[in-house]
Amino acid sequence: MEKKAILLDEKDNVATCTSEAQPEDMVICHGGGSAQVRAVETIPIWHKIALRPIAKGEMVYKYGEIIGETLQEIPQGGWVSHENIRSIPRDYASEYVMGKEGK
Repeated sequence: MEKKAILLDEKDNVATCTSEAQPEDMVICHGGGSAQVRAVETIPIWHKIALRPIAKGEMVYKYGEIIGETLQEIPQGGWVSHENIRSIPRDYASEYVMGKEGK
């Protein structure tokens, strides 16, 4: 069965499923990029699916930004969740871009 997902940036290695995907469902991604991937396990609605194999210790990209680091290898079409990634602390102050007024 065909399912849909949101892909926000072409460098993302995950997409967000807009309905639950079952193993063998083809997930078609739309949005800021396009891709398709076959689910290898159940992906709950609004959860992330790996667009390609993601190695242990590799960064996970969503919104074009790093959202975490993998704790284990995640296969293409696998569920990306809090159980297999960890958050990466960020220094948001150094990432802040000042406006034209310099404020």
